[in-house]
Amino acid sequence: MPKDHRSFFERLTGSVNAVEDDEEEIVREPMITTEKTKSAAKAGDWMNEEEEGQLAVDVFQTPSEIIIQAVVAGTKPDELDVSITQDMVTLRGRRQKQREILGEDYYYQELYWGAFSRSILLPQEVDSDSAEATLKNGILSIKLPKLDKNRVQKVKVKNE
Repeated sequence: MPKDHRSFFERLTGSVNAVEDDEEEIVREPMITTEKTKSAAKAGDWMNEEEEGQLAVDVFQTPSEIIIQAVVAGTKPDELDVSITQDMVTLRGRRQKQREILGEDYYYQELYWGAFSRSILLPQEVDSDSAEATLKNGILSIKLPKLDKNRVQKVKVKNE
């Protein structure tokens, strides 16, 4: 009787591991490298391109404001770009490493260094002209006054 090499869950569900089946069909051929393939590999080497990290944020409201907070420790105020429209906020910046450390010298490497950004769709329109952004103890806080849709602006008509 042939031995079944599938896992317990594969036997239970009747599924087949597609990777194992495909591995048997792969034929290995030597790759011929030319200058054209070398330059194409360099042009498409996406692993060496710096990725932009996504900034984690808290977004909450008070009766009169929408507030966005983000941890941007290690970033100076002049290294931050905050763009505000009536319905969206975009944050951009860059965290610089203080010194270079070899990969083999790390026990843990969890901090993100480099460019980061985040675009946040706002739950309601805000007054972008009255927005305020402050940086304190590595926390960026953006206060966005809500637009009062029920407010009626009276305009006095002038006689010319």
